Amino acid sequence: MTRFIIYRVISIIPVVIGITIAVFVSVRLVPGDPIDLMFSNSAKPTPERRAQMEREMGLEGPMYKQYVTYMTNLLHGDMGKSYRTKRDVTESIRTRVGNTVKLTICSLAVALVIGLTAGILSATFRNSWLDRISMLIAVAGVSIPAFWLGLMFILLFSVKLGWLPVAGARTWKHLVLPSLTLGIVVSAVLARITRASMIEALSQDYVRTARAKGLRESVVVYRHALRNALIPVITIVGLLIGSLLAGAFIIEAVYGYPGIGLLAVNALQTRDFPLIQGIVLIIALTYVVINLLVDILYGLIDPRIKFS
Repeated sequence: MTRFIIYRVISIIPVVIGITIAVFVSVRLVPGDPIDLMFSNSAKPTPERRAQMEREMGLEGPMYKQYVTYMTNLLHGDMGKSYRTKRDVTESIRTRVGNTVKLTICSLAVALVIGLTAGILSATFRNSWLDRISMLIAVAGVSIPAFWLGLMFILLFSVKLGWLPVAGARTWKHLVLPSLTLGIVVSAVLARITRASMIEALSQDYVRTARAKGLRESVVVYRHALRNALIPVITIVGLLIGSLLAGAFIIEAVYGYPGIGLLAVNALQTRDFPLIQGIVLIIALTYVVINLLVDILYGLIDPRIKFS
């Protein structure tokens, strides 16, 4: 186990370097100059002033030299300063990341409750009306764009009924609609995977043996079948956390929820390179660590899995 964890941690290094290169190059290939955007409503800077600003913003010289400077600063714990706010990128992310973590955890809780429940019931009562209705709703959930569902929730629960606020993050009420929107969309995928995994587990010989012994159906389903069915589900959950983080970019923009997703959208609009790079790096590291934890959970759930 220890050797496996060390190997996976070392393998993260080239992944992170590749991500920094991809993001660094991509944001600079997007049309639009950050200096021109700063002066969009005023007189353009003089050539001398532009050269000075390029030096201050790390935009001077060829791209590979800019990348070397960026990585050198990053290895010293410096992600740079935001072009727009002049604040340290680390501080800007720190003030927003808590809101996104809360949104991700609440959305995942919603997805797990709805997705696992629907998947288990559909598999247990296979080909029944409950199974058909659950899978019909799951297909609809996969097909519906998250931003459209969010707008419909705003129209219904905020505009028509006035039950919940639209924007902000001051109270728990501001978290309800974004969490439901993300959680429902993700639960549709989770329900279909859980159903397929449970159907396969329920068809195994050990399940037939348990039923032949006269065990209650609830014991057969939850103690014998569910544990083995959870292995592929855990893989999907690890991937879905990445989907939740990506979906937060859209949902936070729809609801005006002040997390790192909304921060990233604003940074993209203003070509705030250091802020974009910092946000993507944090999300990428989170995604890689989550997948490492998922791999470790395999061995805890199924002792047959060996790490080598």
